[in-house]
Amino acid sequence: MKLGICLLSRLVLTAALLVHSSPHRRDNGGFWRQMILPEVMQKVAKPSQDSRLCFNLLKQIPCPSGPSLRAESPVSENVVQSMPITTMSSGAKEQIKGGGGEEKKVKEKMEKKGEKKEKKQQSVTGSADSKPIDVSRLDLRIGCIITAKKHPDADSLYVEEVDVGETAPRTVVSGLVNHVPLEQLQNRMVILLCNLKPARMRGVLSQAMVMCASSPEKVEILAPPDGSVPGDRITFDAFPGEPDKELNPKKKIWEQIQPDLYTNDECVATYKGAPFEVKGKGVCRAQTMSNSGIR
Repeated sequence: MKLGICLLSRLVLTAALLVHSSPHRRDNGGFWRQMILPEVMQKVAKPSQDSRLCFNLLKQIPCPSGPSLRAESPVSENVVQSMPITTMSSGAKEQIKGGGGEEKKVKEKMEKKGEKKEKKQQSVTGSADSKPIDVSRLDLRIGCIITAKKHPDADSLYVEEVDVGETAPRTVVSGLVNHVPLEQLQNRMVILLCNLKPARMRGVLSQAMVMCASSPEKVEILAPPDGSVPGDRITFDAFPGEPDKELNPKKKIWEQIQPDLYTNDECVATYKGAPFEVKGKGVCRAQTMSNSGIR
């Protein structure tokens, strides 16, 4: 019997330590009675009357909820040694807390910055989209071809240097080799679309486009009115407004406007019937091509 009681005492002490380290330690003894006691009873094959009395007394013992228990028995020492204990200093806790706060501040700052950027982009996009899609979006100017030569890497292309009233001439690549002799381009006055996005054509960056009356069989360069000078703007009385700095190729603005550009019965270049006009100097026209598209 003494041996049984000794064994029970060790098992009880071990169970108490397990309960203390268990996440159910605040269960007011429920975990103790429902989980620990059956385990203890299984350790004793034939409990005596005294051991049953010990069990009844054990049922009245509350679940330990205080600081860590200590015991001098080998069983308890082994259990305590096998239990890893992790402690955290107050400084570490403050550092973690402070780091979390700092991270939150950085996150909030990034979110605010993103919101401001998005609002700015929406504002710019909204202002651009609010403008009507018509010929007023095009930056059409008078230019003078200073020099023209064959493209070094393309037989059907010319490379021209064109004065459009800016500090430096613009380089323009035109597919006019099969329609206009090279000698007719030298010092010729033309109309340029100046706000297309610059694009490389066979390795040469083209910064504008020469406007022409066009059909599948024939192409003619549009001629500005007499007295025009490089840099003069083409305007349309029925479509006032300032041109875009650069046409957004994703918006397909040029592609939407171009089908309404054509020459009328008198070979005058028009947009929806409104003539290409240089204020105080006259209108632009093709030499012979009437009722033809312009591109």
